Amino acid sequence: MSHAKVDANPFLAALDGKTRARPPIWLMRQAGRYLPEYREIRARAPTFLDFCYNPGLAVEATLQPIRRFGFDAAILFSDILVIPDALGQDVSFEAGEGPRLRPLQTQADIEALRPELNVGRLNPVFETIERLRTKLPEDVALIGFCGAPWTVATYMIAGRGTPDQAPARRFAYLQPDLFQRLIDCLVDVSSDYLVRQFQAGVQAVQIFDSWSGVLPVAEFERWCLDPVHAMISRVRSRVPEARIIAFPRGAGTYLPRFTAGAGTERMGLSALGLDTSVDPDWAATALPEKLPLQGNLDPIALLAGGPRLDEAIDRILAAFDGRPHIFNLGHGILPETPIAHVEQLMQRVRRGRQ
Repeated sequence: MSHAKVDANPFLAALDGKTRARPPIWLMRQAGRYLPEYREIRARAPTFLDFCYNPGLAVEATLQPIRRFGFDAAILFSDILVIPDALGQDVSFEAGEGPRLRPLQTQADIEALRPELNVGRLNPVFETIERLRTKLPEDVALIGFCGAPWTVATYMIAGRGTPDQAPARRFAYLQPDLFQRLIDCLVDVSSDYLVRQFQAGVQAVQIFDSWSGVLPVAEFERWCLDPVHAMISRVRSRVPEARIIAFPRGAGTYLPRFTAGAGTERMGLSALGLDTSVDPDWAATALPEKLPLQGNLDPIALLAGGPRLDEAIDRILAAFDGRPHIFNLGHGILPETPIAHVEQLMQRVRRGRQ
């Protein structure tokens, strides 16, 4: 993409270290159940995975929030658990209960996984990306994504989400070598998946590590930090100019460990996503000044709306004034969020720093 086109795309410009009077904005889970138009099309697919693997429906879901709100970036509609699905693990989504997988409990279970992705299973995802690039305006970026190895592994081991990911943590303590094999596999296949997303047309990717905050420091280094850095290196070896955002939810004071080599030189991360628990004033001073930061409005504040929402938005805008920043939530938008509150958010952020 030419420099002129990047400058016309506020999200990509921010990832490249440019600071503007008002930051670009997108929201995690911006396509989904809080939108009535999404609920209408969701009924057209028998299961959630069927929906994700239907390019027509996935394209429409991705575009809906762009049409309604005018976000600066669209994020591919999919799910992090397409990776275990493409490795041959049984994956399903139960209504009202979330994902269900056949748990990995033994060495034989892990050895039964495919050594590489079933690309044919994922071809609908790449087709969705190709279609989206023809439909999105030039000034709206397309973001791809995957789950970080640790987060994906927690679901693969437990077979479901758990409050503190104790099954995976226990497995990693009792069988560290075997768990390392699973993590190494996920580094390989997830890196390949992101490269294929870039080849299909995404302009940036985000690595979601939704459960990084449950680990003590030594385990965090081994299972969260090192695998994500390995992924960045592998993706960049094939896509040198790849824009990569990491979102290590709950990392807290470990966040500076992610930033080694980060910044405009493309050695490390392109941007770091901040969750709700991170103090914006701390992040603005503790993290490298050239590193673009993303976040970190409380989704509950967006749910509540009103003057307190305006105050929370203004505090974030003030904290990141003068540095590259992408406005986002500190976690995904809640399904019960009123449309009017998202409109309030957009108007406040579009107004820019006062």
